[in-house]
Amino acid sequence: MEAMTVFKHQNYELQCSAKAADGGKFVPVLTVSKQVWPTRPREIAVERGDHATPEDAIEAAHAQGVEWVLNFG
Repeated sequence: MEAMTVFKHQNYELQCSAKAADGGKFVPVLTVSKQVWPTRPREIAVERGDHATPEDAIEAAHAQGVEWVLNFG
């Protein structure tokens, strides 16, 4: 099962999701799309970590997405 939340930060859409992993843990997944041309989505590597809930993994992906926009966006 995969949980997903979409956040907007500046001119970017951050699709933050959590995928189930072994041992009942969750792995964060982050896809960033610019809201102006070019809008090509990019999957950004997120530190895996051991997240006990999907919400924790989504929060980690969101924090990494905001950092990515500030540094590279």
